[in-house]
Amino acid sequence: MGQDESSPIDESMPAATLKSRTLDGVAEYIRSGRARRIVIMAGAGISTSAGVPDFRSPDTGLYANLARLDLPFAEAVFDISYFRENPRPFYTLAKELYPGTFRPTLTHCFFRLLHEKGRLLKLFTQNIDCLERAAGVPDEAIIEAHGSFAHASCIDCRAAFPDEAMRAAVDAGSIPRCERCRGLVKPDIVFFGEALPASFHANRSVPEQADLAIVLGTSLTVQPFASLPGFCREGTPRLLINKERVGGLGSRPDDVLLLGDCDAGVRRLAAACGWEADLDRLWKEINPAAAAVKEEQEEDLQSKTADDRLADEVDKLSREIDDTLAVSRRHEELVRREADGKSSPSHTRSAGGGDTADDPAAEGLLAHVFPHMKKGSSL
Repeated sequence: MGQDESSPIDESMPAATLKSRTLDGVAEYIRSGRARRIVIMAGAGISTSAGVPDFRSPDTGLYANLARLDLPFAEAVFDISYFRENPRPFYTLAKELYPGTFRPTLTHCFFRLLHEKGRLLKLFTQNIDCLERAAGVPDEAIIEAHGSFAHASCIDCRAAFPDEAMRAAVDAGSIPRCERCRGLVKPDIVFFGEALPASFHANRSVPEQADLAIVLGTSLTVQPFASLPGFCREGTPRLLINKERVGGLGSRPDDVLLLGDCDAGVRRLAAACGWEADLDRLWKEINPAAAAVKEEQEEDLQSKTADDRLADEVDKLSREIDDTLAVSRRHEELVRREADGKSSPSHTRSAGGGDTADDPAAEGLLAHVFPHMKKGSSL
Protein backbone atom coordinates (compact mmCIF):
# COMPACT_ATOMS: atom_id res chain seq x y z
CA MET A 1 0.00 0.00 0.00
CA GLY A 2 1.34 3.42 -0.85
CA GLN A 3 0.61 7.02 -0.16
CA ASP A 4 -2.95 8.15 -0.89
CA GLU A 5 -3.10 10.91 -3.48
CA SER A 6 -6.78 10.89 -4.31
CA SER A 7 -9.29 13.69 -4.06
CA PRO A 8 -11.14 14.60 -0.86
CA ILE A 9 -14.02 12.31 0.03
CA ASP A 10 -17.51 13.32 -1.00
CA GLU A 11 -19.00 14.81 2.17
CA SER A 12 -22.29 13.06 1.47
CA MET A 13 -20.60 9.66 1.88
CA PRO A 14 -21.08 8.37 5.44
CA ALA A 15 -18.21 7.24 7.62
CA ALA A 16 -17.66 3.48 7.73
CA THR A 17 -16.18 3.06 11.23
CA LEU A 18 -16.76 6.35 13.03
CA LYS A 19 -20.21 7.53 14.05
CA SER A 20 -19.41 10.82 12.34
CA ARG A 21 -16.49 12.17 10.32
CA THR A 22 -15.72 14.78 12.98
CA LEU A 23 -13.43 15.32 15.96
CA ASP A 24 -16.30 14.28 18.22
CA GLY A 25 -16.61 11.11 16.16
CA VAL A 26 -12.92 10.34 16.76
CA ALA A 27 -13.26 11.11 20.48
CA GLU A 28 -16.30 8.82 20.79
CA TYR A 29 -14.34 6.07 19.04
CA ILE A 30 -11.48 6.49 21.54
CA ARG A 31 -13.80 6.65 24.58
CA SER A 32 -15.59 3.49 23.44
CA GLY A 33 -12.36 1.53 23.84
CA ARG A 34 -12.17 0.52 20.18
CA ALA A 35 -9.02 2.62 19.60
CA ARG A 36 -6.67 0.47 21.69
CA ARG A 37 -3.72 0.66 19.28
CA ILE A 38 -2.99 4.24 18.21
CA VAL A 39 -0.14 4.99 15.80
CA ILE A 40 1.28 8.52 15.69
CA MET A 41 3.07 9.99 12.67
CA ALA A 42 4.64 13.33 13.56
CA GLY A 43 6.72 15.97 11.81
CA ALA A 44 8.41 19.29 12.50
CA GLY A 45 5.19 21.16 13.20
CA ILE A 46 4.87 19.56 16.64
CA SER A 47 8.14 21.18 17.81
CA THR A 48 7.92 24.74 16.53
CA SER A 49 6.06 25.94 19.63
CA ALA A 50 8.98 24.62 21.69
CA GLY A 51 11.23 27.15 19.98
CA VAL A 52 12.91 24.66 17.65
CA PRO A 53 13.81 26.99 14.76
CA ASP A 54 11.90 27.18 11.53
CA PHE A 55 14.84 26.69 9.23
CA ARG A 56 13.03 28.14 6.20
CA SER A 57 13.26 31.66 7.57
CA PRO A 58 16.50 33.51 6.80
CA ASP A 59 16.04 35.49 10.01
CA THR A 60 16.06 32.59 12.50
CA GLY A 61 19.78 32.72 13.09
CA LEU A 62 20.56 29.20 11.89
CA TYR A 63 20.75 30.30 8.28
CA ALA A 64 23.21 32.95 9.44
CA ASN A 65 25.16 30.23 11.21
CA LEU A 66 25.34 28.22 8.00
CA ALA A 67 26.65 31.30 6.19
CA ARG A 68 29.26 31.85 8.91
CA LEU A 69 30.47 28.27 8.57
CA ASP A 70 31.70 28.96 5.03
CA LEU A 71 30.16 25.78 3.61
CA PRO A 72 30.51 24.91 -0.09
CA PHE A 73 26.72 24.47 -0.15
CA ALA A 74 24.19 24.82 2.68
CA GLU A 75 23.27 21.16 3.00
CA ALA A 76 26.95 20.15 3.31
CA VAL A 77 26.58 20.46 7.08
CA PHE A 78 24.55 17.21 6.96
CA ASP A 79 26.46 15.53 4.12
CA ILE A 80 28.42 12.45 5.23
CA SER A 81 31.17 12.94 2.65
CA TYR A 82 31.74 16.54 3.72
CA PHE A 83 31.56 15.55 7.39
CA ARG A 84 34.47 13.16 6.83
CA GLU A 85 36.50 16.04 5.42
CA ASN A 86 35.42 18.72 7.89
CA PRO A 87 33.21 17.80 10.87
CA ARG A 88 33.60 21.14 12.65
CA PRO A 89 30.67 22.96 10.93
CA PHE A 90 28.27 20.24 12.06
CA TYR A 91 29.47 20.38 15.65
CA THR A 92 29.22 24.17 15.66
CA LEU A 93 25.55 23.84 14.68
CA ALA A 94 24.96 20.82 16.95
CA LYS A 95 25.83 22.85 20.03
CA GLU A 96 22.75 25.01 19.45
CA LEU A 97 20.43 22.11 18.63
CA TYR A 98 21.53 19.54 21.20
CA PRO A 99 18.85 17.99 23.44
CA GLY A 100 18.25 20.01 26.59
CA THR A 101 18.03 23.31 24.75
CA PHE A 102 14.28 22.92 24.13
CA ARG A 103 11.41 21.55 26.22
CA PRO A 104 8.47 19.34 25.12
CA THR A 105 5.29 20.95 23.84
CA LEU A 106 1.70 20.19 24.76
CA THR A 107 1.62 17.85 21.77
CA HIS A 108 4.56 15.83 23.10
CA CYS A 109 2.76 15.64 26.44
CA PHE A 110 -0.31 14.27 24.64
CA PHE A 111 1.83 11.45 23.27
CA ARG A 112 2.93 10.68 26.82
CA LEU A 113 -0.72 10.69 27.88
CA LEU A 114 -1.59 8.14 25.19
CA HIS A 115 1.23 5.95 26.48
CA GLU A 116 0.06 6.27 30.10
CA LYS A 117 -3.45 5.25 29.08
CA GLY A 118 -2.08 2.18 27.28
CA ARG A 119 -3.26 3.38 23.86
CA LEU A 120 0.04 4.18 22.12
CA LEU A 121 1.18 1.40 19.81
CA LYS A 122 3.99 3.29 18.05
CA LEU A 123 5.15 6.86 17.53
CA PHE A 124 6.87 7.54 14.20
CA THR A 125 8.67 10.89 14.14
CA GLN A 126 10.63 12.78 11.52
CA ASN A 127 12.23 14.94 14.19
CA ILE A 128 15.72 14.58 15.62
CA ASP A 129 15.16 16.77 18.70
CA CYS A 130 14.42 13.94 21.19
CA LEU A 131 11.45 15.86 22.64
CA GLU A 132 9.29 12.74 22.57
CA ARG A 133 11.78 11.07 24.91
CA ALA A 134 12.01 14.21 27.06
CA ALA A 135 8.23 14.04 27.50
CA GLY A 136 8.54 10.52 28.88
CA VAL A 137 7.52 8.39 25.91
CA PRO A 138 9.60 5.19 26.26
CA ASP A 139 12.32 4.42 23.72
CA GLU A 140 10.66 1.21 22.56
CA ALA A 141 7.53 3.12 21.49
CA ILE A 142 9.44 5.61 19.32
CA ILE A 143 10.65 5.15 15.74
CA GLU A 144 12.93 8.04 14.76
CA ALA A 145 12.75 7.81 10.99
CA HIS A 146 15.65 10.21 10.46
CA GLY A 147 17.61 9.27 13.55
CA SER A 148 18.22 11.65 16.44
CA PHE A 149 20.68 13.09 18.91
CA ALA A 150 19.72 10.37 21.42
CA HIS A 151 22.74 8.19 20.66
CA ALA A 152 26.05 8.48 18.79
CA SER A 153 28.44 6.11 17.05
CA CYS A 154 31.64 5.93 15.03
CA ILE A 155 31.10 6.46 11.30
CA ASP A 156 33.81 3.85 10.53
CA CYS A 157 33.57 0.91 12.94
CA ARG A 158 29.99 1.78 14.10
CA ALA A 159 30.94 1.36 17.78
CA ALA A 160 28.58 3.13 20.17
CA PHE A 161 29.95 6.28 21.76
CA PRO A 162 29.05 7.18 25.38
CA ASP A 163 26.27 9.75 25.65
CA GLU A 164 28.06 11.65 28.42
CA ALA A 165 31.25 11.91 26.35
CA MET A 166 29.30 13.19 23.36
CA ARG A 167 27.56 15.84 25.46
CA ALA A 168 30.89 16.95 26.91
CA ALA A 169 32.48 17.18 23.44
CA VAL A 170 29.60 19.23 22.04
CA ASP A 171 29.65 21.59 25.02
CA ALA A 172 33.43 22.00 24.70
CA GLY A 173 33.29 22.56 20.95
CA SER A 174 35.65 19.63 20.34
CA ILE A 175 35.46 16.87 17.72
CA PRO A 176 34.83 13.48 19.38
CA ARG A 177 36.84 10.47 18.23
CA CYS A 178 36.06 6.77 18.54
CA GLU A 179 37.77 5.15 21.52
CA ARG A 180 38.27 1.95 19.52
CA CYS A 181 39.52 3.05 16.08
CA ARG A 182 39.95 6.84 16.41
CA GLY A 183 37.39 7.38 13.65
CA LEU A 184 35.03 10.35 13.61
CA VAL A 185 31.93 10.11 15.80
CA LYS A 186 28.57 11.73 15.15
CA PRO A 187 25.04 11.51 16.59
CA ASP A 188 22.92 8.86 14.93
CA ILE A 189 21.19 11.41 12.67
CA VAL A 190 20.63 10.32 9.08
CA PHE A 191 22.96 12.35 6.88
CA PHE A 192 22.67 12.66 3.11
CA GLY A 193 24.23 9.52 1.67
CA GLU A 194 23.28 7.30 4.63
CA ALA A 195 20.59 4.63 4.90
CA LEU A 196 17.57 5.16 7.13
CA PRO A 197 17.61 3.36 10.50
CA ALA A 198 16.93 -0.37 10.48
CA SER A 199 14.23 0.22 13.12
CA PHE A 200 12.22 2.24 10.59
CA HIS A 201 12.24 -0.54 8.01
CA ALA A 202 11.47 -3.17 10.66
CA ASN A 203 8.38 -1.23 11.80
CA ARG A 204 7.24 0.29 8.53
CA SER A 205 4.15 -1.95 8.34
CA VAL A 206 3.04 -1.28 11.95
CA PRO A 207 0.30 1.13 10.78
CA GLU A 208 -1.51 -1.95 9.41
CA GLN A 209 -2.12 -2.95 13.05
CA ALA A 210 -3.51 0.44 14.08
CA ASP A 211 -7.06 1.02 15.28
CA LEU A 212 -6.46 4.76 14.81
CA ALA A 213 -3.72 6.80 13.14
CA ILE A 214 -3.01 10.41 14.12
CA VAL A 215 -0.85 12.46 11.74
CA LEU A 216 0.48 15.77 13.05
CA GLY A 217 2.66 18.65 11.89
CA THR A 218 4.06 17.15 8.71
CA SER A 219 3.91 17.98 5.02
CA LEU A 220 4.10 14.24 4.17
CA THR A 221 6.35 14.81 1.18
CA VAL A 222 9.59 13.22 2.40
CA GLN A 223 9.70 9.54 1.49
CA PRO A 224 9.55 6.88 2.74
CA PHE A 225 7.94 8.45 5.83
CA ALA A 226 5.22 9.95 3.64
CA SER A 227 3.94 6.47 2.77
CA LEU A 228 3.12 5.49 6.36
CA PRO A 229 -0.53 6.68 6.48
CA GLY A 230 -1.21 4.63 3.36
CA PHE A 231 -0.34 1.44 5.23
CA CYS A 232 -3.39 1.83 7.47
CA ARG A 233 -6.12 -0.65 6.60
CA GLU A 234 -9.25 0.59 4.87
CA GLY A 235 -11.77 1.40 7.58
CA THR A 236 -9.11 2.51 10.06
CA PRO A 237 -9.84 6.10 11.12
CA ARG A 238 -7.06 8.59 10.35
CA LEU A 239 -6.97 11.98 12.07
CA LEU A 240 -4.88 14.79 10.58
CA ILE A 241 -3.92 17.70 12.86
CA ASN A 242 -2.03 20.08 10.61
CA LYS A 243 -2.05 23.54 9.06
CA GLU A 244 -3.40 22.12 5.80
CA ARG A 245 -4.50 18.91 4.12
CA VAL A 246 -1.54 16.76 3.09
CA GLY A 247 -0.69 13.33 1.73
CA GLY A 248 -4.13 12.41 0.45
CA LEU A 249 -5.59 12.42 3.95
CA GLY A 250 -9.26 13.25 3.75
CA SER A 251 -9.77 10.82 0.86
CA ARG A 252 -11.16 7.89 2.89
CA PRO A 253 -14.57 7.66 4.57
CA ASP A 254 -13.04 7.66 8.08
CA ASP A 255 -10.47 10.42 7.58
CA VAL A 256 -10.96 13.46 9.81
CA LEU A 257 -9.16 16.76 9.21
CA LEU A 258 -8.50 19.13 12.11
CA LEU A 259 -6.72 21.99 10.40
CA GLY A 260 -4.75 24.38 12.55
CA ASP A 261 -2.11 24.47 15.27
CA CYS A 262 -0.94 21.11 16.68
CA ASP A 263 -1.05 22.10 20.35
CA ALA A 264 -4.53 23.57 19.99
CA GLY A 265 -5.65 20.48 18.08
CA VAL A 266 -4.48 17.95 20.68
CA ARG A 267 -6.06 20.03 23.44
CA ARG A 268 -9.40 19.91 21.61
CA LEU A 269 -9.03 16.15 21.15
CA ALA A 270 -8.09 15.62 24.80
CA ALA A 271 -11.06 17.73 25.93
CA ALA A 272 -13.42 15.76 23.69
CA CYS A 273 -12.07 12.53 25.20
CA GLY A 274 -12.48 13.87 28.74
CA TRP A 275 -8.70 13.93 29.25
CA GLU A 276 -7.97 17.67 29.39
CA ALA A 277 -7.23 17.68 33.13
CA ASP A 278 -4.83 14.77 32.66
CA LEU A 279 -3.10 16.59 29.82
CA ASP A 280 -2.70 19.78 31.85
CA ARG A 281 -1.31 17.77 34.76
CA LEU A 282 1.33 16.24 32.51
CA TRP A 283 2.22 19.56 30.91
CA LYS A 284 2.77 21.16 34.30
CA GLU A 285 4.94 18.20 35.29
CA ILE A 286 7.01 18.07 32.09
CA ASN A 287 7.23 21.75 31.14
CA PRO A 288 6.11 23.80 34.16
CA ALA A 289 7.54 27.08 32.86
CA ALA A 290 5.57 26.93 29.60
CA ALA A 291 2.42 25.83 31.41
CA ALA A 292 2.72 28.79 33.81
CA VAL A 293 3.19 31.25 30.94
CA LYS A 294 0.14 29.84 29.19
CA GLU A 295 -1.95 30.24 32.34
CA GLU A 296 -0.80 33.86 32.72
CA GLN A 297 -1.66 34.57 29.09
CA GLU A 298 -5.15 33.13 29.54
CA GLU A 299 -5.71 35.16 32.70
CA ASP A 300 -4.46 38.28 30.94
CA LEU A 301 -6.75 37.61 27.99
CA GLN A 302 -9.76 37.19 30.26
CA SER A 303 -9.03 40.54 31.93
CA LYS A 304 -8.84 42.43 28.65
CA THR A 305 -11.76 44.25 27.13
CA ALA A 306 -13.07 43.42 23.67
CA ASP A 307 -11.34 46.55 22.33
CA ASP A 308 -8.01 45.45 23.83
CA ARG A 309 -8.29 42.02 22.22
CA LEU A 310 -9.18 43.57 18.86
CA ALA A 311 -6.15 45.89 19.08
CA ASP A 312 -3.90 42.91 19.84
CA GLU A 313 -5.24 41.03 16.83
CA VAL A 314 -4.68 44.06 14.58
CA ASP A 315 -1.08 44.38 15.84
CA LYS A 316 -0.46 40.67 15.25
CA LEU A 317 -1.90 40.86 11.73
CA SER A 318 0.24 43.93 10.95
CA ARG A 319 3.40 42.08 12.04
CA GLU A 320 2.49 39.07 9.91
CA ILE A 321 1.91 41.33 6.87
CA ASP A 322 5.27 43.03 7.45
CA ASP A 323 7.00 39.64 7.66
CA THR A 324 5.29 38.46 4.47
CA LEU A 325 6.31 41.61 2.60
CA ALA A 326 9.90 41.19 3.79
CA VAL A 327 9.99 37.63 2.45
CA SER A 328 8.45 38.82 -0.83
CA ARG A 329 11.10 41.50 -1.19
CA ARG A 330 13.88 38.96 -0.60
CA HIS A 331 12.31 36.62 -3.16
CA GLU A 332 11.97 39.45 -5.70
CA GLU A 333 15.62 40.36 -5.22
CA LEU A 334 16.69 36.73 -5.71
CA VAL A 335 14.64 36.45 -8.91
CA ARG A 336 16.12 39.70 -10.20
CA ARG A 337 19.67 38.55 -9.48
CA GLU A 338 19.06 35.23 -11.20
CA ALA A 339 17.58 37.01 -14.20
CA ASP A 340 20.67 39.20 -14.37
CA GLY A 341 22.90 36.13 -14.17
CA LYS A 342 24.47 37.36 -10.93
CA SER A 343 23.42 34.58 -8.58
CA SER A 344 26.10 32.06 -7.62
CA PRO A 345 25.99 28.66 -9.37
CA SER A 346 24.18 25.99 -7.39
CA HIS A 347 25.90 22.84 -6.23
CA THR A 348 24.53 19.86 -8.14
CA ARG A 349 24.78 16.23 -7.23
CA SER A 350 23.23 13.08 -8.60
CA ALA A 351 20.30 11.76 -6.60
CA GLY A 352 20.72 8.51 -4.75
CA GLY A 353 18.39 5.56 -4.96
CA GLY A 354 16.47 3.43 -2.52
CA ASP A 355 15.60 4.40 1.03
CA THR A 356 18.63 6.60 1.57
CA ALA A 357 18.89 10.30 2.11
CA ASP A 358 19.59 11.47 -1.42
CA ASP A 359 19.84 14.84 -3.18
CA PRO A 360 18.44 17.48 -0.81
CA ALA A 361 17.95 19.94 -3.65
CA ALA A 362 14.95 17.89 -4.72
CA GLU A 363 13.29 18.45 -1.35
CA GLY A 364 14.64 21.81 -0.26
CA LEU A 365 17.89 22.13 1.66
CA LEU A 366 17.90 19.96 4.79
CA ALA A 367 14.30 18.81 4.56
CA HIS A 368 14.94 15.11 5.15
CA VAL A 369 16.66 15.82 8.46
CA PHE A 370 14.79 18.97 9.47
CA PRO A 371 11.36 18.97 7.77
CA HIS A 372 11.08 22.67 8.83
CA MET A 373 13.37 23.41 5.88
CA LYS A 374 11.18 21.84 3.22
CA LYS A 375 10.25 24.10 0.35
CA GLY A 376 6.59 24.98 0.40
CA SER A 377 6.07 23.33 3.78
CA SER A 378 2.69 23.81 5.38
CA LEU A 379 4.25 23.81 8.84
